[in-house]
Amino acid sequence: MGNNNKPVVHLISKPENMLKTIYSACRTCYSADTPYEIYNSTDDEEKMLKLIERVVSSGHYSTIEHIQVSFAISNVSRACTHQLVRHRHMSFSQKSQRYVKEKGQFDYLIPPTIVRNEELKAKFENFMGEISKFYCELTEAGIPAEDARAVLPNATATSMVASLNLRELIHIANLRLCTRAQYEIRCMVKAMCDALIAEEPWLKPYLVPKCERLGFCDEDKSCGRMPKREA
Repeated sequence: MGNNNKPVVHLISKPENMLKTIYSACRTCYSADTPYEIYNSTDDEEKMLKLIERVVSSGHYSTIEHIQVSFAISNVSRACTHQLVRHRHMSFSQKSQRYVKEKGQFDYLIPPTIVRNEELKAKFENFMGEISKFYCELTEAGIPAEDARAVLPNATATSMVASLNLRELIHIANLRLCTRAQYEIRCMVKAMCDALIAEEPWLKPYLVPKCERLGFCDEDKSCGRMPKREA
């Protein structure tokens, strides 16, 4: 049945010493000491954060690519994941519509704009029911799930494990937390960022909409949160 719950996101893997790893990568570029000596040289968080901020703000992004994080994501639509998989430098393992046969009414997500209209919401749910019936008719007639899935809509719920490096996560956050991004993927990326920030609070200033990092808006149409670049 349809539901309007937000994406369910769990951080399932991250480096144990993320801050020290990035600091070591940054410091190695400017030190005669070996990377391992640098890694063991300090536990001063303020000192590490100061160097990381200076290096990253100068555009030396390779230093944060050493960090890989993995998320378990569910209760999102295929439309949402189709947007996510367009991003580079990520790895995905997604629930297969070829091998996983839907039984009965498939789960689906209803966009909030449709939910707000009771009449259209009812028609949407009825339509999902009709699609489900035809899908079941196909599979019961012996049509393989890999072919019957042709009738399943973008609203169909799915799940995946997604892994990416920190540079790409920051890039995705900068783009997808923008109010111009579609609501569902914005919620999903926000949940990903919040899950990592809960473990690594120092990342909060980085995992924000791009306008917060730039200080201006470079979108064609602005929400008005920040002044346009020309201004």
